[in-house]
Amino acid sequence: MPHSIFRRLVSLGSDGDGDANDANEVRTDGGTATATGEGTTRSDQSDRSLLDSEFVRSLPFWLPPALLMGLFVYGAIGWNAVISLTEWSGFGSPDYGDLDFSMYEQMLGDPTFVVAARNTVVLLVVFTVLSLAVGLLLAILVDRDIRYENTLRTIYLLPMSLSFVVTAIFWAWMYNPEIGLINVVLRGVGLDFLANDWISDPSTKLGAVIFALMWQFSGYCMVVYLAGLRAIPNDQFEAARIDGASTLRMYRRVIIPQLRASTMSAAVVLMVFALKAFDFLFVLFGDTPGPSTDILATMMFREAFSSSNWAYGAAIATVLFLLALVVIGPYLYVQYQRGDL
Repeated sequence: MPHSIFRRLVSLGSDGDGDANDANEVRTDGGTATATGEGTTRSDQSDRSLLDSEFVRSLPFWLPPALLMGLFVYGAIGWNAVISLTEWSGFGSPDYGDLDFSMYEQMLGDPTFVVAARNTVVLLVVFTVLSLAVGLLLAILVDRDIRYENTLRTIYLLPMSLSFVVTAIFWAWMYNPEIGLINVVLRGVGLDFLANDWISDPSTKLGAVIFALMWQFSGYCMVVYLAGLRAIPNDQFEAARIDGASTLRMYRRVIIPQLRASTMSAAVVLMVFALKAFDFLFVLFGDTPGPSTDILATMMFREAFSSSNWAYGAAIATVLFLLALVVIGPYLYVQYQRGDL
């Protein structure tokens, strides 16, 4: 009996070894290799898992718009930068074999460019600061539980829904020296000496433009600041009152410092719109607004489309693009550091 059991165990061992030898192939280095069927199965599983991944399944949704944006937005920006390195005047094809920075050298020595760049910076800074200040004041007033808050908030925000073209036509009538509302009111209250041709006088043209743009965008700043004010806990207001802080000091020391994120977000949007103020100026003054209100956008249009100096216009457009990056870059970096991107 024990001998029969032993023989059966030996036969089972030999069968197992045979099956194992069938499953594995002996390699020349003494090891064993996995069977071809098992390797194929693992490869199929890897391919199947790749096809089922979230990245592959999302391709139809984001790849086509990404390709279109890459071609028509970033591709156009890159082509514009290359055009600025040529001397193309709009006739024939650009000569890409002789690229240099002659247009940028001409730009730095052009007094018109210097004046336009100065006006652009003044418009950017003054318009942004004044809009933020007016928007903050409006937000504080609306936040004090006044009656008809929703109605006032809608009225303040409504101008932002208008395009630059509509705003320019509206303010062209407001600034009209004869029938404009501003001069009519000034004459009606006995301040005739203050009546002026606001958009023809070089000393007031840029200020008139800034005031009109501030009217359009201060409501947006109000909404941004109002959201920031509503996010501050009421406990901080109560604590400041218990400590005896006046309303002015409470806002200056406690409330306004907590609105830095709102200020940065609104400021970036305002500066971008300031760089895009071409529509407003073009409706008011055409492509020749004069030295007092000429900005880089109007100069770029004039050089490219009116003077057919496409390479010079492309160089100015490249400077505008770099200026936009200077405006947006720090904001994106801060957002990235906070983990919001």
